[in-house]
Amino acid sequence: MMRALLAGLAVAVATGPLGCFVVWRRMAYFGDATAHAAILGVALALAFQMSIFVGTMLIALVMAMIVSTLAGRGWAMDTTLGVLAHSALALGLVAVSFLPTVRVDLSAYLFGDILAVSRADLAVIVAGSGLVAGLMVWRWSALLTATLNEDLAHAAGIDPARERMVLTVALAVVVAVALKVIGALLIAAMLIIPAAAARTLARSPEAMAISAITIGGVAVWGGLQMSLRLDTPSGPSIVAVAAGIFATLVAGASLRALVQNRAGE
Repeated sequence: MMRALLAGLAVAVATGPLGCFVVWRRMAYFGDATAHAAILGVALALAFQMSIFVGTMLIALVMAMIVSTLAGRGWAMDTTLGVLAHSALALGLVAVSFLPTVRVDLSAYLFGDILAVSRADLAVIVAGSGLVAGLMVWRWSALLTATLNEDLAHAAGIDPARERMVLTVALAVVVAVALKVIGALLIAAMLIIPAAAARTLARSPEAMAISAITIGGVAVWGGLQMSLRLDTPSGPSIVAVAAGIFATLVAGASLRALVQNRAGE
């Protein structure tokens, strides 16, 4: 349980600030497509007897590069991402079926198996999450400027395309390290839900990132407690707790706004 908690908290540290940019840039489908492609990476890693982390990160990077290229050429992103996401997931599931000598529990990769995190897994997750968190801190100002206004970024000597590439690489690393914790189908949820919940609390971008990390950490702890006490699957439990926090904060913000409006009248 301690390794599971540490792994989940490490993922929350990475997904918090990265998820803020996913929300600000409206990249939810982008994250979803990259996460779905991770299953194809698992299949290729098993086929070539390589590290699951390396295989998923390579495929996630390829998917992210394809999406970024198509976005730059004016393709309709909602349709393109839908096609790519589900095609990559289906190809991954089909590819695994062609590996008769490999016994693999796909549900662990689809929905996560945080309770099975080993010491080696924990080291990889902490290192990958630390890399992403460091990258976010290092490029925070440039990423924020490029997100707010590309013309302003050009005037400040910032290349928006380079900053998009930074986000692409960070997203691929997060998908690779979070696959073991919450699974391919739920990674996008942990990117989006804590950041969306933090938006109701924060008054600045930095505060929103810190709030997203905190909410993600609370969701990990609460989801593990739910899994332990109610014997529910850990990955979905973490996301369910995050969704509950989001619903509570949104309801509280709506009620507060209603009270203020009536007081003003």
